[in-house]
Amino acid sequence: MAPRRDRTTARDRSRRVLSQNFLADPATVTRMVRAARTGPDDLLLEVGAGRGQLTRPLAGRCGRLIAYEVDPTVAPELAAVCAALPHVERRQADFLTAAPPDEPFAVVGNIPWSLTAAVVRWCLAAPRLRAATLLTQWEYARKRTGDLGRWSRLTVLTWPEYEWRLAGRVSRTAFRPVPAVDGGILRIDRRPEPLLAVAGLPAYRRMVELGFGGAGGSLAASLRATHPGRRVDGALRAARIDPATPVGLVWPEQWLVLFRLLHAPTAPGRSGGRRR
Repeated sequence: MAPRRDRTTARDRSRRVLSQNFLADPATVTRMVRAARTGPDDLLLEVGAGRGQLTRPLAGRCGRLIAYEVDPTVAPELAAVCAALPHVERRQADFLTAAPPDEPFAVVGNIPWSLTAAVVRWCLAAPRLRAATLLTQWEYARKRTGDLGRWSRLTVLTWPEYEWRLAGRVSRTAFRPVPAVDGGILRIDRRPEPLLAVAGLPAYRRMVELGFGGAGGSLAASLRATHPGRRVDGALRAARIDPATPVGLVWPEQWLVLFRLLHAPTAPGRSGGRRR
């Protein structure tokens, strides 16, 4: 028997490497554009522009749009879309290597799912980012927004500065090729003002890292490593956290209560030493 011929094309191989699943459902495109909440004066960066399924409708809602797409196999189609949109700039480049704009901007995209974590890190590190509306895997969007009943370390770490919100589920049948799982619309908004004083953010992050690190076997034990035991117990009671609660089940708002109580000035005459 003659060996079976490999019929995959360069485009098929590129999609596999870049994890590209293009939107093919107009209703989902409309949902993404609506979730982006773009204004007529906004600067928008689109990551994973593909063939321009989102590019055209987004361009009609913003002041300027920069569309990033690294895959050369879809470049002609995206170029044709962008050519008719004078305030859209197409960049055949890796979004992750781009320097963030030095003015307020937002990010929108049906991103390659294998690059989700890297795209989210890029967004959170951009000083002038206002918001990011990203179409990710459904489980990733649920994990980051607490929809699974648990809260991730990244969400809790960034909660004072960013709101994480699940903006909807997208059936896998809305994509071509059809992926194995559904998608989720993840919305990340920078808060107008942090929920904690900027000077206190490093200490808050250290406390969260300590808690998620698992030192001592529980959140209470971890916190007692750096704070007096009685103070930790009082803060847990005030935040309505059972000492046996797994760290992932502690709400971001409860972390803020813990931080404010544990880092409040110690009353005169009380020992600040560690107790067990």
